[in-house]
Amino acid sequence: MAAQPPPVVRVGVAAIVRDAQGRMVMGIRKGAHGGGQWQFPGGHLDVGESYLACAERETLEETGLVVRAEKMVGLTNDIFGPTKHYITIFVLCRRVDEWQEPKVMEPDKCEGWDWQSWSDVRAVIAGEHGTTKVFLPIANLLRDCPGIEALLNDTAAHQQIPQIPPSPPPNARVSLEPPTSAAPGP
Repeated sequence: MAAQPPPVVRVGVAAIVRDAQGRMVMGIRKGAHGGGQWQFPGGHLDVGESYLACAERETLEETGLVVRAEKMVGLTNDIFGPTKHYITIFVLCRRVDEWQEPKVMEPDKCEGWDWQSWSDVRAVIAGEHGTTKVFLPIANLLRDCPGIEALLNDTAAHQQIPQIPPSPPPNARVSLEPPTSAAPGP
């Protein structure tokens, strides 16, 4: 029997898509990982993909919404158990067509999409919505980034989230090989 590979930390990207009232697109997850919990559109970062491109791709795949990713607004360290660990990057996105509404594009992964406010999310966390829960990365975002609501509402101009460059410059070359020494001169 082959040995199991060691667990690895994965990168998830969550898209915060808002309407004119500041409500966010959220859906109820289906499946084992976070099933029955409120989530933002999002998913795994693909190799070579920027987190901004991932937010746009996942939002389109899951909701049918065409969005433009604007900036990273949060980062969480999410430990679901001894072998499931994620870093989640939260990205603020704007709808290209402000009248377009989210649709369920992957019915096996989401029960439905709706617009929720931060007070709705906080009520779920407080247990005011029965057994409904919020996906761990969102709960961690509210716990670890207490100014997130003001930041998203543009009322916290003094708060700056450090930005991770979405991708290396096109001419950047990354090598895991040790540098070679120059040949000795004559």
